[in-house]
This record gives sequence, C-alpha cells and structure tokens, in this order.
Amino acid sequence: MQREARTVEALIRRYCRDHHNSAPELCEDCRQLLAYARKRLHHCPFQDRKPTCGKCPIHCYAPGKREQIRAVMRYSGRRLLLSHPVLALLHLLDGLRKPPSGKASGPA
Repeated sequence: MQREARTVEALIRRYCRDHHNSAPELCEDCRQLLAYARKRLHHCPFQDRKPTCGKCPIHCYAPGKREQIRAVMRYSGRRLLLSHPVLALLHLLDGLRKPPSGKASGPA
C-alpha cells in the first residue's frame, strides 16, 4: 500500500509539473487529488491484496475524481518508466495480479 501511494504521488507530481508548471510544489487541484487518492488507498477494503485500479472490482473514486486520476494516469503512466523505473516495473507486475474474488476484508 505504501508503494501504491508513492506511485500515485509520482504520477500526480509528473502531471502537475508538466501541465501546471508548479514544480516543486503541487498546485491546489493536484494537492487535493493526491489527498483524495491517499484517503481512498487508506480505506481500500482489499489493502495488501489490492489489484491495480484498472482491475479492481470496486470503483471507489467519485466520478469527477475518477476522470481526473484517469487523465493523470494516461499522461504520466508511460513517463513513469523514465523517471521512476522501479515503481513503474512494480506497478506493471501488480497489474498481472488477479483481482480478489468474493467480498473484501478489512476496513471500509
């Protein structure tokens, strides 16, 4: 879960830097999106069994935030390989993991 949080932060930082010219700090919109993403990760019912968001059977993001994070992932995802190759590789490997079946366990 901590690595997932670092990956999301790296994606959002790259997107913000390239689209909002706000390096080294995040702009307010991206700061709010990062806080929201961290909150959703913290409350993920799958926790350590969490698949990548694209394979998750639960859509925990509100529709507006989901569109924001999709735009960030579309843009930053392939660029992550150059700036954070280990995170990118581990995220790709996580994508091979099958989504948990049945009900989630843990905090909701």
